[in-house]
Amino acid sequence: MALYSFRLHCQRIDRTRNMARYYALSIQPTLFGEAAVVRCWGRIGKRGGEKSEVFASEMDAAVHFLELARRKRAKGYKPVGNCGNPPGSLAFSALRP
Repeated sequence: MALYSFRLHCQRIDRTRNMARYYALSIQPTLFGEAAVVRCWGRIGKRGGEKSEVFASEMDAAVHFLELARRKRAKGYKPVGNCGNPPGSLAFSALRP
């Protein structure tokens, strides 16, 4: 069972470049007791891609989750709401400057 709830939904919108993208990250438990980082991406309003990466521990998954969140922040993605994460959680603050 997961100790922490990690979910993040962010967007990058640039009307001058006709860009409207979304990126979603979450950590989900697997059937075998591992943790998977699941990411979804694409154009807002369209079906996009999805990728899952499995880690032996939730800590390894959390480190990878936060690294992906930092990379997206550097590219200009901004969080949309808090996705149910408490305001002081690591997942919520990962994309804060």
